[in-house]
Amino acid sequence: MSIRSTIAMATSKFRFVQILGKQLKQTPIRHEIPFSTAPKVLKEAAAADLPTHTGQKWDESDFRLARFENASKQVNTRFAIDLIAQVPPKETKSRIVSCNGGGGPLGHPQVYINLDKPGNHTCGYCGLRFVKPDDHHH
Repeated sequence: MSIRSTIAMATSKFRFVQILGKQLKQTPIRHEIPFSTAPKVLKEAAAADLPTHTGQKWDESDFRLARFENASKQVNTRFAIDLIAQVPPKETKSRIVSCNGGGGPLGHPQVYINLDKPGNHTCGYCGLRFVKPDDHHH
């Protein structure tokens, strides 16, 4: 049986593949995706109007939207600054507190925050707030 007749007998379930130019091997055909060079515009008009976490809003004619031709622009609407604002301030009786963002690899360098003045005091790294009750101030 010649190679041509063997290849002609291939069914739609199998394909013969030449490995390193030496032998033919029968392999099952997996799902094939047709390839096209025609451009496809998949972006939606609503996605371009969503502001990013830095407040950027791009209009339809902005050249930076070219990066979203083959995929949609995905904007996370749950901004970290909004999530940390939902955490209530931690009350403490001491005048100075330290914050390390939870410590470990996900934390930040340890900082000390002076609570002598009334009101909330925010950590500059993670945004956690600390407060000293009014009856403990000097």
